[in-house]
Amino acid sequence: MTNPGRVMRQGLLAALLLGACAAASAQDAAARQPEPNTRVPKGVMRYAPTGFPDRIVASPAQEASTGIAVAWRTAATVSAPLLEIVVAGDSPDMGEPRRIMATSTLLKTENGNAHHHRVDVGALQPDTLYAWRVQGDRTWSAWHHTRTAAKASGPLTLLYFGDTQNKNVSLTTRVVREAMRYAPDARLALYAGDLVSGGDGEDDNEWGEWFEANETLPTSLVVAPAPGNHEYFEEFEDTPQERRVLGAHWPVTFALPGNGVAQARRTTYWFDYQDVRVVVIDGTSALDLGTAEAQAAWLDQALASNPHRWSIVMTHQPFFSPREGRDNVALRRHLLPVIRKHQVDLVLQGHDHVYGRLKSPPPVFVVSVTGAKQYRLSDEARKTMRPVAEDTQLFQVLRFDGPRLRYEARTATGRLYDAFELVDDGANGKQLIERTEGRIEARACARTETLKGRADRCWE
Repeated sequence: MTNPGRVMRQGLLAALLLGACAAASAQDAAARQPEPNTRVPKGVMRYAPTGFPDRIVASPAQEASTGIAVAWRTAATVSAPLLEIVVAGDSPDMGEPRRIMATSTLLKTENGNAHHHRVDVGALQPDTLYAWRVQGDRTWSAWHHTRTAAKASGPLTLLYFGDTQNKNVSLTTRVVREAMRYAPDARLALYAGDLVSGGDGEDDNEWGEWFEANETLPTSLVVAPAPGNHEYFEEFEDTPQERRVLGAHWPVTFALPGNGVAQARRTTYWFDYQDVRVVVIDGTSALDLGTAEAQAAWLDQALASNPHRWSIVMTHQPFFSPREGRDNVALRRHLLPVIRKHQVDLVLQGHDHVYGRLKSPPPVFVVSVTGAKQYRLSDEARKTMRPVAEDTQLFQVLRFDGPRLRYEARTATGRLYDAFELVDDGANGKQLIERTEGRIEARACARTETLKGRADRCWE
């Protein structure tokens, strides 16, 4: 005989279970909604400038063994503040610091008016740990430590990051932390452009998130970025007068060397760091503003005068694109012959939000991505590049030691994805040696579309 009470209890339990499952499904659906580009809710001012110095970043001087440059931000009420620098010591009394006055530039943003400050510091000693701090309104930053470049023969570790661009605090932070854990001896960090997304009315919030995501890196290492297309914006969009214009943040956010080509003075530069010459070119200006030929002539001079064993060219847009539908012809027509003429060792690139290394060096062409936006590989890339990867956040560690360069690409969790060595044996030039030990399996995107329904991307 059926027990009515038991049936009622069973029905109630089933209803509760169904309700719980429905609630869990609703929570799962909500959790899988597309994430906003910044964590800043609408109407909230998270990154307003104040009298306290923030967005502090050190960059290399043209000769990084004897100089650094520092940029930082305060409220617009602070003009021409000081930087103090002294040889770092073990006592809190490190002696009388050298004081240098900054130049200040006004920047108007959605977070209010700010002054961005710059100091160029020269006459430093090579391979020396310096303590320095910057001034705000009746206050100072912490003392930061930066070591100048050593002699050319000394070993060097540097980090290379592809596009960070989107959701920087949410998803770039973990990659930067992993990189610094894995390479605590790194002195230099290279960024291949599109540090932020831009163009959505949140430019200043995005720059605030970039600095928050990078935490102590910009004051512990020296930072050298390339400009990406997202550091530009479209002026007079959808009109016959539409053109690319460099965003106002780029020239004031970093204190970069001023030795670029006249036609792209603020976005091209070069510097020497120990036994490496690094040359940064501006792919957006070359492709969209017609400066490819001028940049090629300037690049030719910068590489011809290189006295060092190694050379790196960094640009945002790839010479050989691993993404479907992209073909940067002007880079190959004008700049690629210069790169091959001078036997550049590495060409570091971003833009395409996948990983790919061209199979036919030299030079070694690498495309990588650090941030959340993930595209899909073209069929051509699968044939001409190895290894390749989709749906993978990465950082790269480069270690130079005399005649040997070791390159590693590691995932956001530190797993080895790609590795090779370039060895300079003198008589036969530089030879590439693949290092396959410890690499994980190739990664491909398993999603048919993004949360927003885009089939041309893997994640956004």
